[in-house]
Amino acid sequence: MSQQVKIFTGNASHELGEQIAAAYGMPLGDLSIQRFADAELGPSFNESVRGCAVFLIQSTNPPAENLMELALMVDAAKRASAYKVNVVMPYMGYARQDRKDKPRVSIGAKVLANIIQSVGADRLMTCDLHAGQIQGFFDIPVDHLDGAAVTVPYIKSLNLDNLLFASPDVGGVVRTRAYAKRFGAEIVVCDKMRLRANEIASMQVIGDVAGHNVVLVDDIVDTAGTICKAADLLMERGAKSVRAVITHPLLSGPAHDRIRNSALEELIITDTIPLREENKKIKVVSVAALFAQAMHNVVSHESISSLFI
Repeated sequence: MSQQVKIFTGNASHELGEQIAAAYGMPLGDLSIQRFADAELGPSFNESVRGCAVFLIQSTNPPAENLMELALMVDAAKRASAYKVNVVMPYMGYARQDRKDKPRVSIGAKVLANIIQSVGADRLMTCDLHAGQIQGFFDIPVDHLDGAAVTVPYIKSLNLDNLLFASPDVGGVVRTRAYAKRFGAEIVVCDKMRLRANEIASMQVIGDVAGHNVVLVDDIVDTAGTICKAADLLMERGAKSVRAVITHPLLSGPAHDRIRNSALEELIITDTIPLREENKKIKVVSVAALFAQAMHNVVSHESISSLFI
């Protein structure tokens, strides 16, 4: 007999959580998150989850209390005798800290994996990790969904001619090539040199973009410095138009102003992280149906390989 399914969401992903539950075909479960006078969090389920397959939806973008809230939600579900606790983390924070690239630093992605597992999560479902190898930090099943499943149809609907895809840095070539393959298109690379995090010293384009409609591909846009500099440079090199498709819109600090003042015609993003500011250049494509389908397949023990990278 299949287990009863219950879906709950934390504060960081409440709007997306409602959309996922609606796409799944059921209402969100009743969860309260108390905030004490000193700002400590105390989640509690206002309905029984005993013996249920529970899905907890929460991205772990800053502030760090989003991660703490999720950890407490998992612990509460385990202590309430849930049959399985499935963490649905549309955006995995700290994923960029996935290795020691200099002495005496932490590996944040591994720390996050340890936290999620230590509180009792049985499964993780996420989208477009900064590096696919991060799945190896977990000793539980990880469903790594492909954001391109929802952004590719939108780009196809634009009917752009002379389409060309661009990676904003050398590290994103594999991701960009996978994207271009879906369109039978070529790629170019923007090679950048950094002096420090979020600060670019120089950039150059490897490849010819003259007369092409160019789409930049990346997983995260944070301060938008790289993507905007790349867009401006591509237009200088003769591109007909430049768009960017990004999965996770952190959009910190000056990001919105940079996007408005850049050569970008459009920034296509998903709703793994909610937008905090209106921006006419930004087009949001929802991943709600993608996650709902993956959840259906997990519950019914069907393959979800078509939703993987």
